[in-house]
Amino acid sequence: MDVLADDDVERALVVVAHPDDADFWAGGTVACWSATGIVVTYLVLTDGDAGGFDAAVPRADIPRIRRCDQQAAARILGVHDVRFLGLAEGTIVQGVELRREIVRVIRQVRPRRLLTWSPEWNWSRFRTSCHIDHRATGEVALTAAYPDAGNAFAHRTLLDHEALEPWTVEEIWLLNGTAPNHFVDITDTFDQKIAALRAHRSQTGHRDRLATEMRERIEPNTAAAALPTGRLAEAFHVVRNT
Repeated sequence: MDVLADDDVERALVVVAHPDDADFWAGGTVACWSATGIVVTYLVLTDGDAGGFDAAVPRADIPRIRRCDQQAAARILGVHDVRFLGLAEGTIVQGVELRREIVRVIRQVRPRRLLTWSPEWNWSRFRTSCHIDHRATGEVALTAAYPDAGNAFAHRTLLDHEALEPWTVEEIWLLNGTAPNHFVDITDTFDQKIAALRAHRSQTGHRDRLATEMRERIEPNTAAAALPTGRLAEAFHVVRNT
């Protein structure tokens, strides 16, 4: 797949469902982008209120904890703009109001590259990746990117009252696509990825084998990316929107 060179991408927007989605699935890649000078923004649709592993933690505290975890993890990867919409888990649905919120951020950030979830079912990774919020996020984010964000006549209040001009995202990277066509070698940023995941203490504090688990998860990408044995890669389905 012919993708934009990182040196030609000034800004990237990551739209995910939960705190930790981006870091689990693309943390090494985000670290690479930051290292090349790309300004990355995270837009997290929910606060992950159904997450966590410790029953002793009051459930009412989880949204605040997970926001803090995400902000700490993002800083490790070089991301300093993290935004939350604060939706409850399981409530993400395609609708004009949510699309408008995402279009607003697209027009504010003006990214050349958008990373979000694939809206498809991936049967080969059913349990680890096909959460309803993941698929719903992909559906609404892609619809916000096209046709809404680039259409001056869609969500007119954004232009008329907020002076947010239409913006077309040139390149879209999908997480958990059924047919990945682009791989990023993250061997040199793998430790950063793990450090970011460790920052999600409410989710990973009990996972002693975290680094090993992550290596095992992405090992199949090495051969698919035609990389030498021992290298590590993250996989994406990249599509152009131009």
